[in-house]
Amino acid sequence: MAHEVLLLNQKCAHTLSLYDAQCGEELKHIRLPNYPHEFVVDSQGRYAFVGHYGILGADCIGEQGGCSVFVIDLETFEHVNTLSTWPYYRIHGLGIDDQDRLYAMSEGHNTLLLFNEPLTTTTPDLAVSSGGYKTHLFALTRRGDWAYGVNLLSNTITKFKPHDATFTPVAMIPGRKPEGNCLSADERTLFISNRDDDSIVAIDTESMSVRHSATTGRDPNRIYGDPRQRLITTNYGESSLSLFDQQLQSLGHIELDSIPIAMSFHPDGEHAFVSLKGDHIGVLNLESGKVVRRFATRAEPDVSCLLLRD
Repeated sequence: MAHEVLLLNQKCAHTLSLYDAQCGEELKHIRLPNYPHEFVVDSQGRYAFVGHYGILGADCIGEQGGCSVFVIDLETFEHVNTLSTWPYYRIHGLGIDDQDRLYAMSEGHNTLLLFNEPLTTTTPDLAVSSGGYKTHLFALTRRGDWAYGVNLLSNTITKFKPHDATFTPVAMIPGRKPEGNCLSADERTLFISNRDDDSIVAIDTESMSVRHSATTGRDPNRIYGDPRQRLITTNYGESSLSLFDQQLQSLGHIELDSIPIAMSFHPDGEHAFVSLKGDHIGVLNLESGKVVRRFATRAEPDVSCLLLRD
């Protein structure tokens, strides 16, 4: 019978850990260079790629941040390779396509770096401009032919081609301080949350225009699509989640007792793992809106992913 473990980055503990998803016991951990941030897992669930942001936050004046991606073997739980992104710093958003090619965003230089063979290489194969400023995150199509940069400082979303540096990015303004992002299953709609507008918008990816919009809770920093095609925003300003359908009709609001930082889903579609301020994971029943159990983590739990192990 498969055993469920939660892979969790704890950026202020500078640690990647594996937790028993049922009892919350920490099973293993790896200490990484200071302030690792986002991660993605390959198609086989064998390797994780962890971006080195390298500073606590973008308000750390005079500090350039990290310029690496760490490759973690999830079977041995060892750090097995380091990909250099120098001289491009503050690696934040990450993506992986259906060929397991890796994409890493340098927020410091608004540049997307491509690694065609991330398990064997150490340097990028291509660098492409995002076309915006302070590109924190990006959405990537499954084939990797299009990317959508989410640009905090220019208040823009930019559509560009990760494999074609001659393409001029197409920009639009979705609202103030866009950050959360999620592509629809058919990749025709990009959902964006605007932190300073307390809003979520649906953008037609062909025309790069807004189709629908709705009001969220305060300061929606992330958007997630759950296994049932619902959209959920983590509202960093009021300790809550907002739920919507694909047309941005409201499906309700869930109050939490701590600020949500990030979340991931159980494949049953009924439960989510919510990283919470106060160094906890809350296991949330999405139907009842109640946290059914919780467990302690190291400092500042962030991105997570459920893995199945024999």
